[in-house]
Amino acid sequence: MCAVAVADIADREDLDRLLRRFYRAAFADPLIGPYFTEIARLDLEAHLPHITDFWESALLRTTGYRRNAFAPHAGLHRERPLTAEHFGRWVQLWRASVDGLHRGPVAERAKAQGERIAVGMLRRLTEGGTGGGEGGFVPLAAVLLRGPQPR
Repeated sequence: MCAVAVADIADREDLDRLLRRFYRAAFADPLIGPYFTEIARLDLEAHLPHITDFWESALLRTTGYRRNAFAPHAGLHRERPLTAEHFGRWVQLWRASVDGLHRGPVAERAKAQGERIAVGMLRRLTEGGTGGGEGGFVPLAAVLLRGPQPR
């Protein structure tokens, strides 16, 4: 059997493909999907260039992102509170999306950055707390996706 080499995240096209994969999963997810489809009513085609700008800036060191990433999440939280469980699911889907397409240092940075963003957003939204729930914030990714990795 021939193994297929999986490339690292290298450019905006890679990010576009990754983000489309992630948002397909997120929109369909029963826990966090309603935040995108019912509350935010996110038009992905209109919003994707901005999301891609954000990740391109964070991972590929560009300077195209000039928005406030926190403000939309604060609006969602006011509408329907976001909890540790929501952010944990986001992290789980993000890590799975990255792992499904890419391997390498930028992909690893994308996963680590996703977790940092989730923890930071949750802390800001809950004024330093853990967002409720039993046991505080432990990303689902830490439990479900950090097990043995395929070799």
